Amino acid sequence: MAEASYPQDLLYHPEHDWARIDGDVATFGITWHAQDALGEVVFFEPPAVGTQLTQHEPYAEVESVKAVSDVIAPLAGEVIEVNVALGQAPEAINEDPYGAGWIVKVRLADPAQTDALLARDAYVALLS
Repeated sequence: MAEASYPQDLLYHPEHDWARIDGDVATFGITWHAQDALGEVVFFEPPAVGTQLTQHEPYAEVESVKAVSDVIAPLAGEVIEVNVALGQAPEAINEDPYGAGWIVKVRLADPAQTDALLARDAYVALLS
């Protein structure tokens, strides 16, 4: 399992999801805190490419040895890529939540929605 970390270059949703913004595309995943609370991830149910995501709404499910949890969209947009490697190796979510454990890439519907997300320090403060 990865060491606790919260990269500065990401934006965070209060429901423990992150977004890495690159122009009008964002990569989404779950935070170290979320994967730690879940425990060992054993199954991942991704959305299909082309799915429209709504900010603050569930878009995928992650199943661990402890529970099945919804993954919340930090921003709205269209899924343009799914991390298909997670189908064979869902444990990447635990081992590298900000790298190999990314979940989807989304073309953003409204980049201004990023204003509703938290910077690293505000997210870390929320955890304490």
